[in-house]
Order: sequence, then structure tokens, then C-alpha cells
Amino acid sequence: MHNGTTITQFIIEEQRHIQGASGDFTSLLNDVVTACKVISNVVNKGALIGVMGSAESENIQGETQKKLDVITNEIFIRSNEWAGHLAAMASEEMEEIYPIPARYPRGKYLLVFDPLDGSSNVDVNISVGTIFSILRCPGESPEPSTQDFLQPGVEQVCAGYAIYGSSTMLVLTTGHGVNGFTLDRDIGEFILTHPNMTIPADTREFAINASNQRFWEAPVQRYVEECLAGKTGPRGRDFNMRWVASMVAEVHRILTRGGVFMYPKDTKDPARAGKLRLLYEANPMSFIVEQAGGVSSTGLERILDIRPEGLHQRVPVILGSKNEVERVVAYHKA
Repeated sequence: MHNGTTITQFIIEEQRHIQGASGDFTSLLNDVVTACKVISNVVNKGALIGVMGSAESENIQGETQKKLDVITNEIFIRSNEWAGHLAAMASEEMEEIYPIPARYPRGKYLLVFDPLDGSSNVDVNISVGTIFSILRCPGESPEPSTQDFLQPGVEQVCAGYAIYGSSTMLVLTTGHGVNGFTLDRDIGEFILTHPNMTIPADTREFAINASNQRFWEAPVQRYVEECLAGKTGPRGRDFNMRWVASMVAEVHRILTRGGVFMYPKDTKDPARAGKLRLLYEANPMSFIVEQAGGVSSTGLERILDIRPEGLHQRVPVILGSKNEVERVVAYHKA
């Protein structure tokens, strides 16, 4: 027997503190949790069930899809379309929104997700994950539209991610702090193992794709050069540099021991504002990071304040330990 709090118990107890709560949100979160359990199982079996490698297709961003990108996207849709809690969904892997089919009842929430973040890592057995965000569907229109999804990040009801690594964890915020749950495969339940996760304000660790260094703008060049100079440089201390190429893995490390993650604007493709997607990656992760005491910015503005202009809009992302992020932001404004 386990002695911990299950995620279902945790969500229900959270709901009791919300006046007038109907239970729809709790049930929706349970469906999301179920999808993450199924994805965890598929990712864990990998080559044993023939799901590794390329799908020989591209997503809307022109990126080559892995078989698991397609499979996990389908899992998320099928797990969440039928219960009557959602009006529509949007995924990084789909060009348009996915309205709930007419054969199912429609609810009052919108679900946004990246079904398998870091999927380029699956063939080499590095941690990948699922990122999700829940919004309220505005208005009374019977047919949800793309416009309904274009809400700033501050409007998120909930955000979370699942990380499929040495253990499967689900990290969640509903705007009242951040909590982490570990999947106990023996009983098939997520158990609260990391209550009230917080990010230290100071850190000596940063994560950035150094292969893009020649394209970085001056503020980022300055910050990284100062960190790399170590004790002999202006910062007077040594820093460690990390890069996993999986945002879920990077943010999870920051939540557990501090650090800064940067995917800044660069000149590699001047027409593109950034690399990461506002709705599917930047907003949910920024919500989580801020709720854990960290800061998230493009370098020039708070990410959660940005009003989206499109489903697949990209933005620069600099997030993590408060004092270091604020230093990078100050360099952008200098």
C-alpha cells in the first residue's frame, strides 16, 4: 500500500477550495493524467513495439515528425475528446484547432498541448515529455474558433508537463504553487512526491544551445561570455553550462535545483521571432516557472503578458532563477 497523496485526491481537495466548482475541471485533469500515463507506457516500450524512428512526415512548422509525435498526438486527442469537458483542442502537431466532434458533448474548456516535447531525443533514450495548458473557452458560440485560443498566458487555468525519464513525473500548477507527482507503476497512480516546488533565486547553471552562438544578439552574447569567464571574469564565480534539447528536461532541472534556460531571439532566421511556440511551450512553462518563484521573459517583455497573434506563433524564451533572468533582461534594456 502507498501512504502518499494521489494526484486524483490532490485535485479533488484543491477543487473543494473553489467556490461553485462543478467538478468539470477535476474530471478534465484526470483525463489529461490518463493520457500522460498511456504516453509514458508507449515511450517506455519504444523499440519493443516498433514506435521509434521517423514518421516520414512533417508538422505545420516543417519539422520532421517522429512516429511517436504522431502516436502521442492521437493519444491526447482520443483521451480528451469524449468526456464533455472540452470545446476544442490545439496541438503543436496540427495546423488547425480540433473542435470536439458533434457526437460528443462540448464543455467550457480549451486544451493546448505539445504531445512529445524533445522528440528528437527518443531514439537516443534521453528524457522527453508532454506539455499542456488549459484555458476557458470564451463566449457562448457553439462553434469554437482559433481566436478563442489566442489568450495571453495570464489567462491559463492550469499548466503542467509530464517528463518521461528514469521515472515518470507530472508537474502541475493551477495558480496556487507548483507540485510534482511520480508515477507508481505498481498501482498505476501518480503520487505527490515534490510538494511546493520552488526555484532558487540564485544559480550557477545555465542552459543554451551554444552551436547558435554566432547568431545571438549582443545581450545574450554578453551574459554567456561573463558566465564562461568564471572566477576570473566580472561575475567572480564559475558557472556550469547544460543543454539537453528537451525543454521539459531543462525546466524540470531548473525546478529541482535552479538554473536559467535560454532559447533567445537570434539572427539565424531574421524573419522568425524565436524558436519556441508561445501557446504550446512558452506559456505553460512560464506559468509553472513563475508559480515556483522564477521569472520568464523574452528579454524585452514578460511572456505571460503577450497576446498571441496565431496558433503557432514563436517567441524568444529566457526563464528560470529570478536574479539571473533579471540580469539578462537588464542587458536587453541597457
